[in-house]
Amino acid sequence: MQIELTVGAPIEVGEGRRCIPINGGKVTGAFSGTVLPGGADWQRIAADGTIEIDARYVLELAEGRVEIRSRGLRAAPPDILARLAAGEAVDPSLYYFRTAIRFQTAADTLRRLNRILAISHGERLADTVRLTIYEVP
Repeated sequence: MQIELTVGAPIEVGEGRRCIPINGGKVTGAFSGTVLPGGADWQRIAADGTIEIDARYVLELAEGRVEIRSRGLRAAPPDILARLAAGEAVDPSLYYFRTAIRFQTAADTLRRLNRILAISHGERLADTVRLTIYEVP
């Protein structure tokens, strides 16, 4: 499935930490629905610019709600990081953006998601994060 997250401006917390509000979005592919507003990506930024991602948000699918917990990394050379920070569209093959995803749901038809691990390949756009998600067999 693919998830497009609409994100807000970073909230700087200090000492290499920030929070990125998740304002909504959409879900397509194997499931369809929306991303509910109110989630966030709490990030730690290393001296070399590598970002440690820890995002939590909720999907509203036709079958029910699903909580997402996504933890991973985004890393790139300094010039690519600068372009991403400026909101430029950058070919995702020029940077590393991967997360491990866990799902949690009480919806009967989606309970299988509680027992799987997925990985995502991410792409950062100006005000959107696009995740392509694959179940780990």
